[in-house]
Order: sequence, then C-alpha cells, then structure tokens
Amino acid sequence: MNGETAIRLIEQKVEALINAEPDLFLVEVRMKPVNNIKVFIDGDQGVSIDKLVQYNRKLYKELEEENVFPNGDFSLEVSSPGLDEPLKLHRQYLKNTGRYVEVTEKEGAKKEGKLIRATETEIVVEETKGKGKKMETVLHTIPFDDIKTTKIQIKF
Repeated sequence: MNGETAIRLIEQKVEALINAEPDLFLVEVRMKPVNNIKVFIDGDQGVSIDKLVQYNRKLYKELEEENVFPNGDFSLEVSSPGLDEPLKLHRQYLKNTGRYVEVTEKEGAKKEGKLIRATETEIVVEETKGKGKKMETVLHTIPFDDIKTTKIQIKF
C-alpha cells in the first residue's frame, strides 16, 4: 500500500472513530516513509488527553487487526495540534478567534495581532502599534488565498 492510499484509509478510520462527537474534527494525517504515522485531532472546545489516548488505542488496534502494515511495521501518534503547528482548517480559525496570531502571507509579509474574525474567505487581524499616546490599532483583512501560515502566539 502506498503512502497516499494509507493516509486516505487512516483519515477514513479516524473520521469514523470521532463521528459520534461532532465537536471533534480531523486536522491532518502525516506519514513518514518509515510508517511513522501522526494523526492530529482537534475540537471546538479542545480535546482531552484521555480521548486522544482512547483514539490512539482504537486506531492502532484496527490497523493491526486489518494488517494494513505487514508485520505490524508502523508507529502511531494521535495528538492535538500543538502551538507550533500552523492553523490548517477554517474551523481552527473560528476556534481561535480572540487569540493572538502571527500570519505569514505568501509573499513573505508578516502580520501579528488578535484574530478578530474568520469568514469563509478571509480573516481579520487587529494589530496594535506604538505605545501610550502614539498607540494605534490597525485592522488587517487577509484573504485565505494569501495566507502561507498562521500560528498562535502566546502573550503574557
């Protein structure tokens, strides 16, 4: 079984596993040539470690029983996307409205600020420049087609 076929099969299996919980969604399945599989699941309200462990065990058992990888030659990691993972789905943008983000546009420009809103076609990021009396707020409307990556920023 080639990599693309295996990824599609795993995506179908994950979708079936999380189907009973509509607030959960599959973000991505990655597979390295050595059959190292990473599954990223997220939720509108986040996803607990206990649930991720459950899904990992169920999915591992299914892949093993169906002999998807002969001789059990695979490793599986099921997790939620961490802060180092860029946002990939519109649903993730909705979930993270109100948080600070760094958006890198395809031509290389970067915008940092609070994610104010996400529509089907674009996002709005509120950037605050300057300090004190010189402080100004600028709204950036960025079409999804122009976005290379968007990452969550932690502000203290």
